[in-house]
Amino acid sequence: MAGKDIVEEIADAPAIAVEKTIETTQKILHDLPGQGSIKKAKRFWRSLGPGLTTGASDDDPSGIATYSQTGAQFGNQLLWLSVFTFPLMSVVQEMCARIGLVTGKGLAANIRTHYSRKVLYLTAVLLLAANSFNIGANLGAMAEGTRLLLPDLKFSFLVVLFAAVCLLLQIFTPYEKYARYLKYLAFVLLAYIFSAILAGLDWAAVGRATILPSITWSQEQIILICAILGTTISPYLFFWQTSQEVEEQIAIGRTTLAARQGATDAEVKDMRVDVWSGMLLSNVVMFFIIAACAAVLFPQGITQIGSAAEAAEALRPFAGEATFFLFAIGIIGTGMLAIPVLAGSASYALSESFGWRAGLGKTLKQAHGFYGVIIISMLLGLALNFVGLNPMKALIYSAVLNGLIAPIVLVLIVQLSGNPKLMGGRVNRPLTTAIGWGVVALMTVAGVSTLVALFV
Repeated sequence: MAGKDIVEEIADAPAIAVEKTIETTQKILHDLPGQGSIKKAKRFWRSLGPGLTTGASDDDPSGIATYSQTGAQFGNQLLWLSVFTFPLMSVVQEMCARIGLVTGKGLAANIRTHYSRKVLYLTAVLLLAANSFNIGANLGAMAEGTRLLLPDLKFSFLVVLFAAVCLLLQIFTPYEKYARYLKYLAFVLLAYIFSAILAGLDWAAVGRATILPSITWSQEQIILICAILGTTISPYLFFWQTSQEVEEQIAIGRTTLAARQGATDAEVKDMRVDVWSGMLLSNVVMFFIIAACAAVLFPQGITQIGSAAEAAEALRPFAGEATFFLFAIGIIGTGMLAIPVLAGSASYALSESFGWRAGLGKTLKQAHGFYGVIIISMLLGLALNFVGLNPMKALIYSAVLNGLIAPIVLVLIVQLSGNPKLMGGRVNRPLTTAIGWGVVALMTVAGVSTLVALFV
């Protein structure tokens, strides 16, 4: 079978399996009450797209390691961050999605039109570097997670295998199938919810920590809070969200810029449901990972977690095989979801910055520059696993770079989405603008705090 056919078959497999399950379930329930609820659920699922995959990709193996370390080191104390960050990241991603939906262009393409290109080029290059560090850490985590289940497989083989599979899927799978693959892969995040429930949480303590913010202001806690903010409100999500809204428009036949510009009330409403649903899923998973490690590892004095795989291994003797298995499976699945988003977002940013043809809906021949950046970022990430760079150091470097990038890009996002000449009647509401500037201030403080904590 040809390589392209194999990749397409792999991409189709999860989608086909779930679709058949849905069809079978509908047949069984056809004559039973509650069909209206099923139809509503189906319509809701169909309305989900870029927002869901963006939110799900936020919980990558790097994020899992950060959340695991948070619960292991500080128990339930920082659980409130999962609630605090939800509206902030939702508002930011909604602004990004609205820019793409209304202008018909990606974020970098809009910045290129309205701002200095020097700022854009610097931001795009820093994003490529940050994402490459993150890709490297995630590839390593996926390999380690697989070896927890299949210890006879070599780390080097698995890292190369995962990098190759991710590349082949991005390059040779048509966008519609690829987007569907990412959407269904979001189900893997349920593994973390189930693993936490199996861990036996103290729900009273969890509830108190969720609604009562608490900070000790230690250096370690400041670094972790900054890492969480950098993981949840991350520049690669901004570029990916905007470009995917454009890709969705192209996929339904709006192939010209003029055809994509503007958005109906229904389209904006569906986009908001999609974005807020995706961000909710992301933060619910963050909540359960922190809670699980707080319930199991913190009481045992296991306070240092170097990777997502270490978290899974540490949970095993105390939380049982089921929790361990779900945690390990989640590492592999979230990596398969997040790595293409990391590589793709950097490629969208660079390609749009330099005016190259871009898009997962195009072939390698049509957009060789776009796919070239994806290949380079994947190879850089792959190489990091063979030069002895510690995964946690890679995450620290990525966090530092994100701390430099995020405030700059956020300023541009708030200004673009509030520009009536660009957005027409779809400009920010006053509350949205206020929250946007609040996030800019917060991410600026987080970035400066990270730099001070690490290097001063």
